[in-house]
Amino acid sequence: MKLEIQDEVPWSDSLTRYDNEHFTTYMRLLDASAEDASEGEMAQIILGIDPVREPDRARKAVRSHLARANWMVTEGYKELFAH
Repeated sequence: MKLEIQDEVPWSDSLTRYDNEHFTTYMRLLDASAEDASEGEMAQIILGIDPVREPDRARKAVRSHLARANWMVTEGYKELFAH
């Protein structure tokens, strides 16, 4: 089953269903970012968005998901371990 990637992550101060469903996506983006992958590469390979055909959408989606991924490793993880 392929997950739907939204252009912008639904933001909340606590974990969301979207976060739970896209946890692996977040981790893949963090790994790619650490390896200096370009936004275009991350959009194409991880999010499945063609950065040539949809450059604005690709950029917005990568930045939104990467911001949420960073939130997950700095704040959100606390909620994961509280259960």
